[in-house]
Amino acid sequence: MAMDLFDTKKTTTHMPLAERMRPQTFDDIIGQDHIVGEGKIIRRMIEQDALHSIIFWGPPGVGKTTLARVIAQESKATFEAISAVNTGIKEAREIIDRARDRLKLHNTRTILFIDEIHRFNKAQQDAFLPCVEDGSIILIGATTENPSFEVNSALLSRSQVLVLNAHTASTLSEIIDRTLSDAERGLGAMKITLTDDARIALIAWANGDGRALINALETAVLYAPVKAGISKVTKEIVEEALQYKALQYDKGGEEHYNIISSFIKSMRNSDANATLYWLARMIEGGEDPLFIARRMVIFASEDVGLADPMAAVLAGTVFQSVHTVGMPEGRIPLAHLAAYLAKAPKNNTAYMGISEALKDAKEHGNLPVPLHLRNAPTGLMKDLGYGKGYQYAHDFDEKTTNMPCMPEQLKDRDYGV
Repeated sequence: MAMDLFDTKKTTTHMPLAERMRPQTFDDIIGQDHIVGEGKIIRRMIEQDALHSIIFWGPPGVGKTTLARVIAQESKATFEAISAVNTGIKEAREIIDRARDRLKLHNTRTILFIDEIHRFNKAQQDAFLPCVEDGSIILIGATTENPSFEVNSALLSRSQVLVLNAHTASTLSEIIDRTLSDAERGLGAMKITLTDDARIALIAWANGDGRALINALETAVLYAPVKAGISKVTKEIVEEALQYKALQYDKGGEEHYNIISSFIKSMRNSDANATLYWLARMIEGGEDPLFIARRMVIFASEDVGLADPMAAVLAGTVFQSVHTVGMPEGRIPLAHLAAYLAKAPKNNTAYMGISEALKDAKEHGNLPVPLHLRNAPTGLMKDLGYGKGYQYAHDFDEKTTNMPCMPEQLKDRDYGV
């Protein structure tokens, strides 16, 4: 028999704080408004009784399990949960058999939540196909890995992939406020003051993970001394409790721009040591690793450019790698790329050239395309001279010609590439 995961009688002080604070309704959920907000896809599925199998893809601590539970609650379905880490197919088949009986005897649907579904191999994932197809279960899988690579294509085609985003500093701060104010499930019954710099340190420590944030807050509160019945949590208390030195790095403020500027200018100056230092500052400060990767994708073309065209290829690969593996492992490809770009030869002519070309396009407007460069798919176009005089470069020994390809007004323009 499935457990009632929403029985508030089971909420006791003996449960971990993060578990006690787990949202129980859509309105409780902080973040992920793009899929759980009013009128968004998850709510529409439930309102229209059109729930189908889903794969949640996102980093740890963003609410994948919680969202599956709330969906089950809101859709009046029985909720069964397993983890691919410690559950075999035998146990999964038993759940599927129960789900079929439940549907047949009581007309009650079953949501089977599989945490870390990517840990099942492709053959094991195949076992779920028949019951997904015949509607015996509604499968909700959760993965931190790219489902395109880790989930069976047949299962993927029968599911909708929904991306959950890492918590922002704003949503993490909201989680802190709720935890400190909730007297029934959180820490609201205690008298706790949290300094602003302690809040920033906790948010940096969490690095987008809501569960990690609540665990860290609980640890810091337990560590904080009590004076006159009040626990005061400071930055120093957070650092002592978590054995973590919070760096000054405000992702929304001036220090953010100062450090990313130092990072880019160090790469541009071919200083690999400084590049890795500023990269480390951003990582330790809780910067979004994809933001760092995006900046290096731009740098690879803007600053390395034609001097080493493979830099852009590597940058794109690293961006995808970081997106796939997440942190903390993502620091390795980030460092690889940062050091490579710092040591690479530099050439910004493509960047400067496109800037000049865009300027010309704006200043000169819609200059006519030379007739010899135009296609002539009809007889009328041929009669009008379209394509006349075009020289096919492959017909020439040097594979190039002196044929002008710029509009007449810009025929002598040189963008330096």
